[in-house]
Amino acid sequence: MTSYVANWSYPTAIRFGAGRISELAEACKAAGIMQPLLVTDAGLAKLDITKKTLEILQAAGLRVALFSDVKPNPVESNLSAGVAAFRAGGHDGVVAFGGGSGLDTGKLIAFMAGQKRPVWDFEDVGDWWTRADAGRIAPIVAVPTTAGTGSEVGRAGVITDEKTHTKKVIFHPKMMPKVVICDPQLTIGLPPFITAGTGMDALAHCLEAYSAEHYHPMAAGIALEGTRLVFENLPKVVKSGADIEARAEMMSAACMGAAAFQKGLGAIHALSHPVGALYDTHHGMTNAVFMPYVLVFNRPAIEEKIARLAAYLGIAGGFDGFLKAVLELREEVGVPHALEGLGVEQSRREEIAEMAVVDPTAGGNPLPLDREGALRIFDMALTGSLG
Repeated sequence: MTSYVANWSYPTAIRFGAGRISELAEACKAAGIMQPLLVTDAGLAKLDITKKTLEILQAAGLRVALFSDVKPNPVESNLSAGVAAFRAGGHDGVVAFGGGSGLDTGKLIAFMAGQKRPVWDFEDVGDWWTRADAGRIAPIVAVPTTAGTGSEVGRAGVITDEKTHTKKVIFHPKMMPKVVICDPQLTIGLPPFITAGTGMDALAHCLEAYSAEHYHPMAAGIALEGTRLVFENLPKVVKSGADIEARAEMMSAACMGAAAFQKGLGAIHALSHPVGALYDTHHGMTNAVFMPYVLVFNRPAIEEKIARLAAYLGIAGGFDGFLKAVLELREEVGVPHALEGLGVEQSRREEIAEMAVVDPTAGGNPLPLDREGALRIFDMALTGSLG
């Protein structure tokens, strides 16, 4: 039975549109940042878009430095090095720049730079976020360069504990960036694999948020429209990366997915997190592989909802029609049908299942995700069987 009691929150100020990266220095000043640390991943740091972004800040008189010791799946040592760089440079804020890894790490650096407790003390469990010294959290300006994670409008960051090989969600309301610049031109150079993986991540966010049981009709509506944008535009941007209109629609869908998933996530993410931590797979692509198998598992609880979603998208056949459309979209954008395509092995199925059921996203799944259920989904995804 639905509980009609909930806490709702929506994103921050977003400057959306092609060319708006030119407003970055102004956005930093509006957030009270004069000495930013620009945080991004090692690969992106070498590209022209990062160099041009640094030049925009320097030309405006801001004393900016670059930190790029960030893995695709960030680990605690990346965060520790970033905090040390922030403190040593006397920075007063962070420009979180890039995909999920750069955005999450940048937000976590701004959060942890003023804290004295270990980062794991602020995991998204109960009210653990209240342990933080909120007055010492540095301001953040976020600039996404992919269209998937939506971390630019989120209040959390994901980081891997290297000792336990588990992904942890760290949460605090003040990790929400003060200003977000969504410039679809920054996504033009993304290769098809990253475009597909990040786009499927946005779809996973929208789909799981829409399916979650928590009462949040506004988030459900956002997830519904975000799903439509992905289905209509992801094939376009994978086929033609220079399609700026489709790139803009995908960037909108990414923001919408992250705004919506305060309603909940589920087994797609709960299984994807341990696989990513153990195999260092691309998060969005891992979500995409698990997606149809989780849909089948959850069918008894979501069939009517998915039928409404299919009708909204103009897909005939209710749940079965939607499942077929997901499979066709995956194939069109190059998602492996089974876990074998990601290099995942059967030998770690028990370990992955045990990690999945305690993942914080598991609690939002429409059906309870126990060990047996996690193993069932894993086995379907390993063999590629939807039966």
